[in-house]
Amino acid sequence: MSFTRFFSRSVVVFFAIGLLMSSGCSSSKPATTTATTQVSDGYAKALKMYDKRDYQGAIVGLESLLFTSRATALEDSVLFLLAQSYYHADEYLQAADMYTKLLRQKPFSPYARTAQFMVAKSYEQLSPYFELDQQYTRKSIEQFSLYQELYPAVDSSKVVSDEESRKMLLNINQDNGSSKQSNTTATTQFSHLDSLRYAGKSIKTMREKLAKNAFFIAKQYVQLGKYKAAGIFYDEVIAHYPDTIYDQPALVGKINVLVKRNKWFDARLALDQYLLLFPDQKKAMQELKDKIAKNCKN
Repeated sequence: MSFTRFFSRSVVVFFAIGLLMSSGCSSSKPATTTATTQVSDGYAKALKMYDKRDYQGAIVGLESLLFTSRATALEDSVLFLLAQSYYHADEYLQAADMYTKLLRQKPFSPYARTAQFMVAKSYEQLSPYFELDQQYTRKSIEQFSLYQELYPAVDSSKVVSDEESRKMLLNINQDNGSSKQSNTTATTQFSHLDSLRYAGKSIKTMREKLAKNAFFIAKQYVQLGKYKAAGIFYDEVIAHYPDTIYDQPALVGKINVLVKRNKWFDARLALDQYLLLFPDQKKAMQELKDKIAKNCKN
């Protein structure tokens, strides 16, 4: 079961249904229609539609509850389920806005950690091909980084130890209440570790995309003969994305555009920097090095 599906079916139901039961009216009392019961009934209907994957139906029902659910026990549940419904309906921008609204209005909600992860995933889904504007790519990196900062990893070795202890307890006594609680805790911890691994991998992938975007623009400027502009974008790759596969070709590109502009002294400095980082390329760059040295003397 995926991280998203785990929270959409387990976390939502766990927190929301308990609230519904605690707010329900006794059969011995006369039925009265209040704002709270309207929200409870509306939420229950939306939750059933969500579980049946009728996300558009759930969206319509939950949107009508946004105002009436304010300051009620179900406020964060409505916001979270609506955000989840948007996400699974592929309406990622609306999902990101709703997760953000939940974090702003209910920062201490039990849904907060998942919402922070999912707002980053929403922007990740909106990240376009590398040739296009990358504002959502940057937003996703920003939100995944914030998730890592707000919810750092627990000691993974301790999680493994707890999991081994849990298995031993279950083998001894299948009805052991303590072991069942340990099972729930370990599952949550492993899910959190999975989400952090996902965030780290996604950040790396999207940084590669941003580097590719800047490198692509630099090459376009080279083809247009606008070498100064090309150099600016090569410098962007070198300065901001040295951990990507585009760092080395960007350094070579920078040297070449400096040569094209007859900036021989700057080209020599750039080449020295390149050979310092990639000494195995000395033979391949020898001819260019000689050319630069000759022109520097002149």
